[in-house]
Amino acid sequence: MRIGLIVAVLACGVAGGCDARALGDARVLGVALPAGSPSVAAPPAASPAAAASLPMAASVAASPAAAPAEAAGFVGTSAPETAADLPYTWRPGCPVGPDRLRLLRLSFWGFDDRPHLGTMVVHEAVVADVVAVFRMLYRQRFPIRRMQPEDAYRGSDPDSMTDDNTSAFNCRPAVAPGPAHWSAHAYGQAVDVNTVENPYLDGGAVLPPAGAAYRDRGRYRPGMALPGGPLVQAFAAVGWRWGGRWSAAPDYQHFSRTGG
Repeated sequence: MRIGLIVAVLACGVAGGCDARALGDARVLGVALPAGSPSVAAPPAASPAAAASLPMAASVAASPAAAPAEAAGFVGTSAPETAADLPYTWRPGCPVGPDRLRLLRLSFWGFDDRPHLGTMVVHEAVVADVVAVFRMLYRQRFPIRRMQPEDAYRGSDPDSMTDDNTSAFNCRPAVAPGPAHWSAHAYGQAVDVNTVENPYLDGGAVLPPAGAAYRDRGRYRPGMALPGGPLVQAFAAVGWRWGGRWSAAPDYQHFSRTGG
């Protein structure tokens, strides 16, 4: 039996049964699950902090002797999205339709040094990239504060950033000088990670304001994106660009498949 299948089934056993949406696209795990197989239970609709702290099934993963340590308990699945799933972040006229978007369910290590399960919405074309990145970060235990779609914040990017949330899709314009244009987030092809530890610097403004404590990039603290660090290297490994290298307005939280 493939290790990915073992992990998926064990995770479901702990959850006590799962639905088809939570199972997602088993192809991301590289296995074909049998009909009727359970999956990881979807996190309950709760407060942003509570939704991001749902423990995952690392404690029942295969032993190191049976699989590499980084594979033990890692979950990386995708499921189709609909307009009804995105009431605040998608609307008619957005540059990508909901049928091209996927809900990812991803393992991550929290600042509490424990494994958690989060979700984010991305374009179908970048599913493999994003899963690969977070598998690398999980292996290195890079800490992430929380991870949930921006619909949990009614599509408010400032609120999501203030909550130190890691997210991807949101149909919104780019926050950048020059003519108005869609952000890479509007295509589901950009990810913001640890928004407080990695703020966006727009002239004298720091977004979110709590990120001012991390404006000094010369003093490393957990969760920060730095040149040569695990977060920047993980995205570089799949060919993504880092906004922290933008000279005019560095965006340390931002990683995208394209610019913007």
